[in-house]
Amino acid sequence: MEGDFLKILLTTLNSKFIHTNLAIRYLKEFAKDVQETEIREYTINNQADYILKDIYKGGYDAVFFSVYIWNVVDIMSLCENLKKVMPNLIIGLGGPEVSYDSENLMKEHKFIDYILYGEGEVTFRDVCLMLNGKMNAADIKGLVWRDGEKVVVNEERPYLQDLDLIPSPYDNMDPKEYENRIVYYESSRGCPFNCQYCLSSAIKGLRYFSLDRVKKDLKNLIDARVAQIKFIDRTFNAKKKTAMDIMKFLMENDNGFTTYHFEVTAHLIDDEMLEFLKDCKPGLFQFEIGVQSTDQNVLEACGRKDDFVKLSKVVKQIESYKNIHQHLDLIAGLPYEGYKGFEKSFNDVYNLEIEQLQLGFLKMIKGTGIRKMADMHGFEYKSYPPYEVLSNKYISYGEILKLKDIEEMVERYYNSGNFKMSMEFIVKRYYRESPFKFYEEFAEYHDSNGYFDAGQGKNQNYKILLDFYEERIGEDIELFRDILKYDYVSLGKTSNVPDFFVRNYPEDFKNRCHVFLQDDDNVKKYIPKHFDTPAKMIIKYVQFEPFRYDVEALKESIMINPEKIDNIVMFDYDISKIFEKSLSYRVEI
Repeated sequence: MEGDFLKILLTTLNSKFIHTNLAIRYLKEFAKDVQETEIREYTINNQADYILKDIYKGGYDAVFFSVYIWNVVDIMSLCENLKKVMPNLIIGLGGPEVSYDSENLMKEHKFIDYILYGEGEVTFRDVCLMLNGKMNAADIKGLVWRDGEKVVVNEERPYLQDLDLIPSPYDNMDPKEYENRIVYYESSRGCPFNCQYCLSSAIKGLRYFSLDRVKKDLKNLIDARVAQIKFIDRTFNAKKKTAMDIMKFLMENDNGFTTYHFEVTAHLIDDEMLEFLKDCKPGLFQFEIGVQSTDQNVLEACGRKDDFVKLSKVVKQIESYKNIHQHLDLIAGLPYEGYKGFEKSFNDVYNLEIEQLQLGFLKMIKGTGIRKMADMHGFEYKSYPPYEVLSNKYISYGEILKLKDIEEMVERYYNSGNFKMSMEFIVKRYYRESPFKFYEEFAEYHDSNGYFDAGQGKNQNYKILLDFYEERIGEDIELFRDILKYDYVSLGKTSNVPDFFVRNYPEDFKNRCHVFLQDDDNVKKYIPKHFDTPAKMIIKYVQFEPFRYDVEALKESIMINPEKIDNIVMFDYDISKIFEKSLSYRVEI
């Protein structure tokens, strides 16, 4: 099993098929001068028997898995069965989920032969040399191995200081491998902050790939027309000039298809960067901004530095540009933040009116400072991945469950963007002091009616919201019915608008719509891109819908009382759908 006869597989279980794993590609490239390796990627949705069969049929001498909180349980089960059917197979694990408590993992799971802990590129290359008889296990830093019945933890490996020494996996790449997929990419490693709930707090220092290397990689991926490049830098804008250089390069090399996702720290975005971002093409960039809490005492207990006043100013300014999708995160279960405290944090962030508000729940990840403080704060958490918090001194399990239901409501009715005007109308008119209260009451309504017990289809979600509004609010019901219908029709062309929306079609409605589209002046005014296009073709992209209130007026201000008047709205679906799912105009037909 030496030399040319050694057959090694690098693999993992991604959370979705569209994802790609960066770690195993780095390992393959770094070791290619001493060992040829094969890469295969599976997902957590693949049948275990399929993966077991596929690896078995590969006839490998050794297999190394990249392990994370979302796949560790499945990988452990798979490795146990691989050892049963292939007793001589060498099994190695690496990645954040096995880099801490490695010795105990090896003792508990006899089917694991090696764990590569910490940064893995150099360690994996040394392991390949060892498997070919050219190194001793005892001499490999960052390795946990077996010496007979004894588990040996070798000295920790220092971090690689020159990241450019890692050969790029994107040189001479096969574009088909990445076509229409999400590529995870890093321009740096480490983080300038010390948030105790994040594994990055265990890594000191911040290291960068060279700008030339980064630009070369990105150009290769752009040319391959990947769907999205998701930067996994913990704080992409830690160095303003570097971040702006990269974003400028991406703007200049826009292929009209690929989009980019960054984790940024908002309070580090200054006026110069804001001015720079103003010119970004709509939809090219997405920002994920970790807020976690707006209570300064909570943040300080987590070792996090932030300035919510500055953050708010930056987020609102970017929102005014209408060109960058912003996704803000909160974490429930942090030290010193109870249920009422979380309500305030929720309201603070919700009122920024960004595209998505993500409610997350604290994960007591191995190796983090927060896990070491568990006794101090009375943390109870799941003993299995992802080690999610159950309760602590400040929030009960029952309150966590309530927040779980609220999270579902936020995902379904806010983050989806499917109820945009309806949510704005309800919250600003009836729950202005606490948007959280609306989602809390709506979640309780779902729970009391058993709606969480079974999946709800699109039409049912609209009907549930309408029923809640009629029962709990009971004002301007017919107006709200029109608003809800507007949201429904704005999603896409449909001939099946539900019966609970009034559809008072004027006489000869269908023919009048065609006549409207045959008028060149109408087409020039509302949908100029379809000028000189036959009406029978234009109708594929638009829909006319009758309303009893002037709902279009509400787009200017949700607080006005719109005129009650029979009117027709034309929806145009032939748009980019970056921030809006359609455009709409009140028209005369």
